[in-house]
Amino acid sequence: MKTCTLVALLLCAFAARAEGTFQELRWRSVGPYRGGRTKAAAGVPGKPGLFYAGAVNGGVWRTDDFGRTWTPLFDDQPTGSIGAIAVAPSNPDVIYVGSGEGLQRPDLSTGDGIYKSTDGGKTWRHLGLRDAQQVPQIAVDPRDPERLFVAVLGHPYGPNEERGVFRSQDGGATFEKVLYRDADTGAADVVLDPSDPRTVFAALWESREGPWENGHFQGPGSGLYKSTDGGNTWRHLTQGLPDFEHGGLGRIGLGIAPSMPRRMFATVAAKTGGGLYRSDDGGETWSRSTDDDRVAERADDFAEVKVHPKDPDVVFTASVVAWKSTDGGKTFSALRGAPGGDDYHRIWIDPVNPEVMLLATDQGAIVTVNGGSTWSSWYNQPTAQMFHVTADAAFPYRLCGGQQESGSACVSSRGGDGEITFREWHPAGFEEYGYGAPDPLDPDVVYGGKVSRYDRRTGQAQDVSPVASPRPDYRTIRTQPLVFAPKDPRTLYFASNTLWKTRDGGRRWIRISPDLTRKTWEVPGNVGKYRGAEEAKPLQRGVIYAVAPSPLDGQTLWVGTDDGLIHLTRNGGKSWRDVTPRELRPWAKVSILEAGHFGAQTAYAAVNTLRLDDLKPHAYRTHDGGKSWQEITRGLPDGGIVNVVREDPARRGLLYCGTEQAVYVSFDDGERWQPLRLNMPATSIRDLIVKDSDLAVATHGRGFWILDDVSPLRRFPDFTATRASLVRPARALRVRFDTNSDTPLPPDEPAGKNPPDGAVLDYWLAQPASGPVVLEVLDGDGQVVRRFSSADRAEPPRDEGNVPRWWIRPQRVPSAEAGLHRFVWDLHWPAPAALEFSYPIAAVPRDTPREPRGPWALPGAYTVRLTVDGASFTQPLRIEMDPRVKTPPDGLRQQFDLSFRVAQALQQDAGALSELRAARATLARGAGTPAVADLDRRLAELEGSKEERRPWLRKGTPALLPWNARLTELLDALQAADVTPTPQLAQAAETTIREVAQLATRWAALKSEAGALLR
Repeated sequence: MKTCTLVALLLCAFAARAEGTFQELRWRSVGPYRGGRTKAAAGVPGKPGLFYAGAVNGGVWRTDDFGRTWTPLFDDQPTGSIGAIAVAPSNPDVIYVGSGEGLQRPDLSTGDGIYKSTDGGKTWRHLGLRDAQQVPQIAVDPRDPERLFVAVLGHPYGPNEERGVFRSQDGGATFEKVLYRDADTGAADVVLDPSDPRTVFAALWESREGPWENGHFQGPGSGLYKSTDGGNTWRHLTQGLPDFEHGGLGRIGLGIAPSMPRRMFATVAAKTGGGLYRSDDGGETWSRSTDDDRVAERADDFAEVKVHPKDPDVVFTASVVAWKSTDGGKTFSALRGAPGGDDYHRIWIDPVNPEVMLLATDQGAIVTVNGGSTWSSWYNQPTAQMFHVTADAAFPYRLCGGQQESGSACVSSRGGDGEITFREWHPAGFEEYGYGAPDPLDPDVVYGGKVSRYDRRTGQAQDVSPVASPRPDYRTIRTQPLVFAPKDPRTLYFASNTLWKTRDGGRRWIRISPDLTRKTWEVPGNVGKYRGAEEAKPLQRGVIYAVAPSPLDGQTLWVGTDDGLIHLTRNGGKSWRDVTPRELRPWAKVSILEAGHFGAQTAYAAVNTLRLDDLKPHAYRTHDGGKSWQEITRGLPDGGIVNVVREDPARRGLLYCGTEQAVYVSFDDGERWQPLRLNMPATSIRDLIVKDSDLAVATHGRGFWILDDVSPLRRFPDFTATRASLVRPARALRVRFDTNSDTPLPPDEPAGKNPPDGAVLDYWLAQPASGPVVLEVLDGDGQVVRRFSSADRAEPPRDEGNVPRWWIRPQRVPSAEAGLHRFVWDLHWPAPAALEFSYPIAAVPRDTPREPRGPWALPGAYTVRLTVDGASFTQPLRIEMDPRVKTPPDGLRQQFDLSFRVAQALQQDAGALSELRAARATLARGAGTPAVADLDRRLAELEGSKEERRPWLRKGTPALLPWNARLTELLDALQAADVTPTPQLAQAAETTIREVAQLATRWAALKSEAGALLR
């Protein structure tokens, strides 16, 4: 009989509530703000500037300012993989979205059917076609928003029945399959005749991705079809077009001339005879319109042609470059492109003003308002498709990885100007698919790809691959592991079909394994009818896809292959043992391996079986060196393909998992998983790492994200065992949130969010508090540094003088409600008694604190105290200095002491001034005797009047009001940098403090005189 421990009972009790418990923890997007592959695009006729775009794993986006800014509309939906968007022409509030990117490529993500909005994208409803997996096109009747056709491509890696063309005549409440060939053939395109929506054209495409990378099968099912009765019956159109038997026909993309609907164009992918075709009789006959192969290059990828709404001779195609013809498709010139190949997928042309166009590209979505002379930017879309994530040893640390379609990026986790802007990231010289491996001993050196060495100081990248030219015994695919050994920062591992090692930065490599892939294998069942094809022949074609050096034992390494094997060495590669779980079938891709942090015999395996047409989650655990494995997927949803599992190095059994839709967490070594999606949109999580106390993820559609300070996860569920508790905080770094000194970037400039500005304090309330909840910070002497109460009043931001409210950081108070709460102390003592506060010119949108703040807290040991309903709880807190600051402790102490005394003088000055003004008001209400007038004159002199800024640079008569301003300016100057005050600044502060003390003495005397006079 199994005994259930108290901890296990708590885990059971709180498992269902875990995600709710952590709702105040927030993921933050850090970029890069460089768009990723965007497949879907649509505009709204008659509403200039309004467009929608769908990133293949980044959700649906909206712009109403011609692409200047983009707003996400789909972040609360269960999928982010988008293949099609259609706006109903007769009611633009009706929008249909098809999920699943609808492309046949190695890094694709599938979807879960059709969605609909009837309020312009504010809310969404799932309609159906859940097993479609890929929806490349939707066509809506221009006269009836309830009538639509959906092209369903179907499973990319296997046969299924829910594919072909579907029709709905009730707004998606029901769908009927109206064009279907077989379970291997799907629909790639569907368009309606703009003059007669009962005339429908559709392109079928028989295409299957193989279980191994770059495996691809096609068959005779591809072709063009036409219906003239609204989809009830269809005819196969063949005249003039290639066929499969003779030309290897593949994907077809369709475009109709709105001003002359009998004129049509088609991009045709074929082994022979492919290109751009034209028909002038409604698709009955076709001929090749141009000999320029560039305009329909890679037609299996792009398949897009559009015709000018008013001129049937003006034709646009989307290919590696966007092309334009003005002679009916005979000759073309470039409309938009770049040397690296931007790769264009969708074109939308405004039928009212054709100078306005929207393009969806591998780099994002862009808009032109002048026919293509200029375009909006794609550097404002956080839809980057990252493959992996690593962190360097710099401060702030940078996240590095390859970005699909663009190259590489290393992004700072913190921006010096209060947010993470274009200033905080840069390419790192390696290929788009690659791992990035920053040098642990020199964060300005980054290794990447297969393999390059990039030096940030020079901006140069050198090829340091183990093999300089192709050879038969050396195989690689797009993404190959590249990792440093955690036990030896000089050792770098790289995997092809064998494992390589270098200790001199890639100048010399040693092969430390044989070929660890399958020599032969049974053809997976999902290959189906293509199993006899030459492409399906069982050859040794796999590669090592995952490498995990042990953080405990430098001789222990785990490796996994994309064809479904796991091997282990305990002697640095001298010998290898096959430790593959028996459940792993050929071509079950071992996506990522994680070597245990608490035992060298422990490992975790994330296994991706999408290429076996299996969307179920698969993850495994071993604690005995691979002798036995346990599947650990309880709590992960069907469809949640597992890409990564990581172990938290600070707590045994705390695991993180990344699936095709979200992040999950387990507190019991994988026995049960809980969602940790929180505020992150649904997107493919391709990798994640634990960096210090942060969790960082690489998404394949929304860039990098960081969950700051996972202390509550490391201490769950222990802190929930009592009525209230305070979670032990991680160390707090005294870092200046914003060091910009100049005009800020505009608030609509794209930027990622900085980490919390100060110490993160987490506390738990099992039920709502009956009285105020109080958080206090005490210094080493027990003095209260800062006190916060739920009874404090927090005013919402409002316009203050010439500062608009959208720049101002909202005030926050501790919550007294039940649950886990996160509060941030900004590491400052209380704000001084300044008479005037201001906001710096270098503002941060929605995050600019009011200045002056109190003096910075010194680095050192503090205590946090939580008081709830008469009970108190304490935890230690350590503040450390920004590691870039080299000021000695004595200098920081001098700065603090002087700043603290200035703050005290401000309090003394403000108190005296308040009393003085009250006395003058009382005197004004009394009899106007000469004595009262004389006293009021002297009080007025003591009160003084305002001065200009930096008044200590000019002489003046000491008085309470101007000297308050002088003290405020001095405090600003003292706190402006983490340095020892200059002698001249210290002298000015000492003089002003002394003068304020004298003013207080004068007030005390006048106060006594005023009291006697009033009596």
